[in-house]
Amino acid sequence: MLSSILNSERAIEVNILIMRAFVRLREAMGSNREFARRLDDLEERIASHDENIRTLFQAIRQLMAAPEKEPKKIGFQLKEKRAVYGSR
Repeated sequence: MLSSILNSERAIEVNILIMRAFVRLREAMGSNREFARRLDDLEERIASHDENIRTLFQAIRQLMAAPEKEPKKIGFQLKEKRAVYGSR
C-alpha cells in the first residue's frame, strides 16, 4: 500500500509489479477452475466407460465358459422296459 502512496520511480515500478502479480494470480486461479471442471467431466465419462467395460468382460467370460454337460454314465444302458420273466 505504501508503494501506491509514494511518488518515486521505484515505488511506481513496485506498485505495477504488485498489480501484475495479482492479475497473474487471478488468471492462474481461473485456469485451475477450468482444469478442475474438465477433470470432473473426464472422471464422469470414465466412470460410465468402466461400467460398460465391466459388462463387456462379463459377457466375454460367459461366452468363454464351457457349457455344462451331464456326465456320461459308464456301462450298458437299456432304453427299453425290462421284460418280466417267471411270474405267470
